[in-house]
Amino acid sequence: MTKLPLQLQQINREGYSVSLWVPDAAAVQASYYHQKEQDNTIPFPHWTRLWPAALALTDYLHTHPELIRQKNVLELAAGLGLPSLIAARQAATVCCSDYLQEAVDTMEQNIRHNQLTNVTGSLINWHHLPPQLQPDVLLMSDINYNPEDFSHLYQVLLHFLQMGTHIILTTPQRLMAKPFIEQLLPWCVAQQEVNVQDTQVTILELSNQH
Repeated sequence: MTKLPLQLQQINREGYSVSLWVPDAAAVQASYYHQKEQDNTIPFPHWTRLWPAALALTDYLHTHPELIRQKNVLELAAGLGLPSLIAARQAATVCCSDYLQEAVDTMEQNIRHNQLTNVTGSLINWHHLPPQLQPDVLLMSDINYNPEDFSHLYQVLLHFLQMGTHIILTTPQRLMAKPFIEQLLPWCVAQQEVNVQDTQVTILELSNQH
């Protein structure tokens, strides 16, 4: 995808606000359809949107600062990285990551714009995790949308749980993802249902230290 023009948006939520560079939606659509004419298998660039599950995760971090205070935090498949930006207000360090370079470039611009010195943008694909990753807290939002990924994603979460990482995961309530979520419930230490932008979102905290 060609480099997309960005627009500065002010995100105002209950109790906090943050400004965020977001790809222009019309430019995203035009670029996507142009590329799809050349290659019908091109996936839609989901990272370019701020999804309800990301807002739910960000709200949750704001209202539960004790979960990330002075912790080393990793966000995988972060897209625009809004949860990481809010986590940075409490965490010791934050690694905000995605597997697409343009997403990382955009999150790095947001890190600079918000003058955050404890956050780094990083190119990480959760299909091929670097061995040195050992976060205290893992953040993931809206990552369980492709059933073909569920088996590997479960192994990724299990890997972090086994090393003692506390996981905070938010997901829209998709029927196809119900079996995947049920697999995680043995590690669930807190669960909450919220409505964000007319979307029902489940928030799960997962830990192997009940």
